[in-house]
Amino acid sequence: MAKLTGIAIYKLLPKTNCGDCNVPTCMAFAMQVAAKKVALDACPHVSEEAKAELADAAAPPMRVVTIGAGPAAVQIGGETVLFRHEEKFHRPTALAIKVKDTDDIAKAVAHIKGLHFVRSGKEVYPNLVAVEQTGDAKAFAAAVKTARENTELPLVLLSSDPAALEAALEADAANKPLVCGADKANWKSLAELCTKHSVPLAVKGESIEELGELTAEIRKGGLEDIVLVPAGLKEGNDIATLTTLRRLALEKNFRPVGYPVMTFADGDDRYQETMRAILQVCKYSSLLVMSGSEAWQVLPVLTARYNIFTDPQVPNAVEAKLYKVGDAGPDSPVLVTTNFALTYFTVEGEVEASKVPGYIAVVETGGLGVLNSYADDKLSGETIAKAVKAAGVWDQVNHKRLIIPGLVAVLKGELEDELGCEVIVGPEEASGIPLFLKAQAR
Repeated sequence: MAKLTGIAIYKLLPKTNCGDCNVPTCMAFAMQVAAKKVALDACPHVSEEAKAELADAAAPPMRVVTIGAGPAAVQIGGETVLFRHEEKFHRPTALAIKVKDTDDIAKAVAHIKGLHFVRSGKEVYPNLVAVEQTGDAKAFAAAVKTARENTELPLVLLSSDPAALEAALEADAANKPLVCGADKANWKSLAELCTKHSVPLAVKGESIEELGELTAEIRKGGLEDIVLVPAGLKEGNDIATLTTLRRLALEKNFRPVGYPVMTFADGDDRYQETMRAILQVCKYSSLLVMSGSEAWQVLPVLTARYNIFTDPQVPNAVEAKLYKVGDAGPDSPVLVTTNFALTYFTVEGEVEASKVPGYIAVVETGGLGVLNSYADDKLSGETIAKAVKAAGVWDQVNHKRLIIPGLVAVLKGELEDELGCEVIVGPEEASGIPLFLKAQAR
């Protein structure tokens, strides 16, 4: 079907302007649908006739595919822009760690479950376990069963053997694993298998053209939850191939490739594997599979994912209040900073590294850093004084001393007038906090 205009879509809507779709008017909603920013079924009142008539034309450019069941389920795809500054990226790249059916599965899964880290106050970790078949069907099915018994994470079944996958799905189909192994030789049997068990299918293609042909055939059989696997990616063509797929889906509205993309960052060199994985997170892997599972390999990838999938238009902020670092007591120092998350957690880390327990009084600055909030008049003697009083700082310590960032030393006099306390100018860089606090404690 040809691309429909907002007016054409509007004519098929109930025109109630009820706002139940979280858009104020039906006309605005129709424009959002036409721009592929929202799906037609976001309107709870649209008729079945309208859905049937609009069908493909009103569908988002990239399908959302769910892997897994329950609280640990992962959604991939559904992106609407090429660059996050245009809007934002909605669904972070899912990270799967690969294990082989010949490994000690219970031990390997326990290791993966332990790969939990904290980045700017948010816990980050791998989302899935990918089980790869290297032996016979029985061994693979047993490995999948053991993996399921030891983790709630969704599984990716890496096999092209229908018999092995059938046996594995008998044990795990209810948990909706992703089957990865369809290609031009076996796509029909695997598509039938996935349709039977209602699980998503990842299909491999040696070229974009081949991927488009295979997805078109698979859709004819009724299977819609498809993930693309561009085979033959090399370090030199990762970005080009993945960008082409994203452009075809979002800009050209080419339905045969309007699906999330799965990539593998395998490599003999673990350092290169990590670097390649980060590249694929940036552009444009929806599901990334890594072989390396050491913390030093996984953490940089998770950090890159965390950074890329934050909303660039919404500052990452922490709650403005008084935080306690270490075993702080009535004689502990009190530092002042802003509620920009990166600033706060950097300061907290340096205070912790100093081994000098202390308090951090966080000022509400709209998620801006020290200099930006000072320039915007959100960090001033008045706002700091207000935050200190609201947090009850003087109820926690038996002194009246505040340490302010060196970058805003100019606020010293104003703040002393506001609070009637001693204001100490701290270092300009957070890295100087440990030595500064140790010197103050002498």
